[in-house]
Amino acid sequence: MAEAIVSHAPRFLVLRGGAIGDFIATLPVLQALRARWPAAHIEIWGYPHIAELALAVGLAQSIVSLDRADMARFFVPKPDLTPTQVAAVRSFDLVFNYLHDPVGQVRSNLLLAGAKQVLSGSPIIKEGHAIPFLLAPLEALAIYDGDPHPVLDFPAELRAQGAARLRDRGIRGRPLVVHPGSGNPDKNWPAARYVEIITRWRAQGREVVAVIGEADLDEAAALQRNLPDLPFLSGLTLPELGATLAECAAFLGNDSGITHLAAAVGLPVTALFGPSNPATWAPRGRGGVRILQAPEGELARLTVNAVWMALGES
Repeated sequence: MAEAIVSHAPRFLVLRGGAIGDFIATLPVLQALRARWPAAHIEIWGYPHIAELALAVGLAQSIVSLDRADMARFFVPKPDLTPTQVAAVRSFDLVFNYLHDPVGQVRSNLLLAGAKQVLSGSPIIKEGHAIPFLLAPLEALAIYDGDPHPVLDFPAELRAQGAARLRDRGIRGRPLVVHPGSGNPDKNWPAARYVEIITRWRAQGREVVAVIGEADLDEAAALQRNLPDLPFLSGLTLPELGATLAECAAFLGNDSGITHLAAAVGLPVTALFGPSNPATWAPRGRGGVRILQAPEGELARLTVNAVWMALGES
């Protein structure tokens, strides 16, 4: 199959839903395809606000939203697929299906539409770390290259905009980035302890910027009460945030998609894990990742001194 594809510039379709961390853990699949077939056209059927990360760094050329009403047809028996959908599926040399498809309905409908070949990989990680598990379907193409890490290398223009964004917030050097949220309170180290870490860091004359998302309002309020002059990064697209993180020095955060993003852009990362399993979901990146697992999975038992020491070693 691999040799057949190289006879022309191939077209690949990757179906991938999930949250930010799920998508970033799938980046090595795109990286392997791009490395093997640099001229390939790669399209992603996923969530555009996340998948645009791949578009921004050249790992994909087009995105179709899974939220479109007509996408539901691929999930039901005897689908009434439109001619446009059939033509789209048939235009690809190979389809990678990473959607939750327990009975194989999506795969069956893709083949019914005329897909030449469908390789399926479950988004439910059954063993080991997520990245090699998601890469396993590529073994059929003889391009599976072990256990790499996600890489997001943003263009110089986007990184320059990221550096300017930091300057606009009064930051003159390369700061520590802190993300005190995750979208799940059980995964969040207490905000008051982030305040203490930030206070210690700044007492040494070093700069800090906080990432605040839509789900982090309580954490943002705690930081603003105690550190009213702390600069924030908020309201950014993921490529904008990623390119800004790439201009920073290090990252501290919980088990979240933003922590995976920081690792993928190459920052040294200190990640705080509570109830989730780092053996499966620890972020990976070329800058190095240090994991602190809370005792018994209870983040309230993870001390400020333990995190401070880990930051000093990152």
